[in-house]
Amino acid sequence: MDRDMFDTMTITKAMGALCATFLVYLLGAWLASSIYFGGGHGHSEQAYIIEVEGADVAEDDVVEEVDFAVVMASASAADGETLWRNCRACHVLEPGVHGTGPALYGVVGRPVQFYDDFAYSGALIEAADVWTPEALNGFLENPRGYAPGTSMGYNGMRSITDRANLIAYLDSIDG
Repeated sequence: MDRDMFDTMTITKAMGALCATFLVYLLGAWLASSIYFGGGHGHSEQAYIIEVEGADVAEDDVVEEVDFAVVMASASAADGETLWRNCRACHVLEPGVHGTGPALYGVVGRPVQFYDDFAYSGALIEAADVWTPEALNGFLENPRGYAPGTSMGYNGMRSITDRANLIAYLDSIDG
């Protein structure tokens, strides 16, 4: 008689009950999640806003403008040399020797489209006539923003100190 208790039908019923319980749990978790998070997959608008007096501008959002001339005056060519490794994938420091980009020997202070044997994008000449330290700073910060349509695929160098150091290094290599 105990044998009938563990026949295959009883085991099948027990497994079915276990699977049904697990299914109800999963559906309940999905329903609770969609109710709690809004079902919009994170793209829904905030239902209400609590106004807090004096909290219009967060302290982290305040960006202090730094004068590039001040940063450039204290730039380190030695530190810029270590930053050069990012540039050498596409540029060369020998006069007239081009990589994917034009040779950067003597770039500081020279005309933007200096080499006749290099196919510059027209966007650069629209941005500047001469590669001054300020023009290089703007270009290195965001090439596509400074010269829209440029073929330079670099995303930019965010640190103003790094840009100044790199420009100081480029300025130092041509004597």
